[in-house]
Amino acid sequence: MFLRNLITTSTKNYSEQINKLKNEIENADAIVIGAGAGMSASAGFRYDGERFEKHFADFRKRYGFSDMYSGGFYPYNTLEEYWAWWSKHIFINRYDVPIGKPYTSLLDIVKDKNYFVLTTNVDHQFQLAGFDKSQLFYTQGDYGLWQCSKPCHDKTYDNEETVRRMVAEQKDLKIPSKLIPRCPVCGAPMTMNLRCDNTFVQDKGWYAAANRYEDFIRRHKDTHILFLELGVGANTPVIIKYPFWKMTAQNSQAVYACINYGEAVAPKEIVKQSICINEDISTVLTVLA
Repeated sequence: MFLRNLITTSTKNYSEQINKLKNEIENADAIVIGAGAGMSASAGFRYDGERFEKHFADFRKRYGFSDMYSGGFYPYNTLEEYWAWWSKHIFINRYDVPIGKPYTSLLDIVKDKNYFVLTTNVDHQFQLAGFDKSQLFYTQGDYGLWQCSKPCHDKTYDNEETVRRMVAEQKDLKIPSKLIPRCPVCGAPMTMNLRCDNTFVQDKGWYAAANRYEDFIRRHKDTHILFLELGVGANTPVIIKYPFWKMTAQNSQAVYACINYGEAVAPKEIVKQSICINEDISTVLTVLA
């Protein structure tokens, strides 16, 4: 529907858009927040550049990749190498990381509002910032969870204790063989609970969160609802961006707001119901808070 039409960015000035968004946040019956990778990037949690070099220069020199995404897909020769990479990646992005400023600012904005969060991020920042877990739906997994690689059953497992040991005990970019995690049911190697292919495990917690999100949408679909999109790019638009556009088009009371530096756009079909702020997310949320 939308891709056949021109995509329109807002031509209104920054202060006018900020004031309009403030008014919508204050008066909306419900707020649905959709957050993508740009949210954490705005917090400084980048997967390339200086941050990558600081933590993974040794991996870069040995394997040749230049960012954390590439490191996750590298064909390591052994599980000892694979888990040396992943344990450090998890540790840096999930356990040894501060709370990002955009997340605390956003919580200040919506904590007393009727809200729900849908996110493709897997770094746990929303819960670290203090968002109510019952109002969160992580669609793509969590760095803090493992699953069977087959998978032989639909259950996930917390990994913090073992990850910390892997990081502490690894040598020459390898973990001790005794720390390789294996499925407690079938004995196969464990893997990350991240949606990379059709082996991704959607456990009871995942389905419970999905049901809560669907219920929230169902209860507010015909009300004055604000779809607030933060840092969603072109990688996974079918999860947040396209549904937000569609639900806005189907409800004359709905408003779609997008904050994303360089990518704040809306289709012309809903341009009159849209607020597009082409600025840094953290900066904008600080102003709104």
